[in-house]
Amino acid sequence: MTEQEISKLVFDSALKVHKVLGPGLLESAYEECLFYELKKSNLKVEKQKALPLVYEEVKLDIGYRIDIIIEDKFIVEIKAVESLNEVHLAQLLTYLKLTDCKLGFLINFNVKLLKDGVRRVINGQL
Repeated sequence: MTEQEISKLVFDSALKVHKVLGPGLLESAYEECLFYELKKSNLKVEKQKALPLVYEEVKLDIGYRIDIIIEDKFIVEIKAVESLNEVHLAQLLTYLKLTDCKLGFLINFNVKLLKDGVRRVINGQL
């Protein structure tokens, strides 16, 4: 499955979760429900995957965790905040670079309309 196909699946799944739960819950609730929806697709889906930082020959396990990664190629960073800011975007872009993934979504579930809370982030070119 391509990154583009995965992105449609993720958006549709997130939309379903948002329609059922609405805004106002903790990030962890949205993460669990989105993970559940994505697992139904029979793709490889992992949550809270540890992401070590490799600096030269040193591997540093310093606590980075990817909210959700699909097929080792698409990252979903979930937020439940008043508004997304540049730090959230930088976090996802860093995760994309450290994993060599090309595409991800930054999703803020704390919005009235989910489409207003989704940012598509590209690492390089697709």
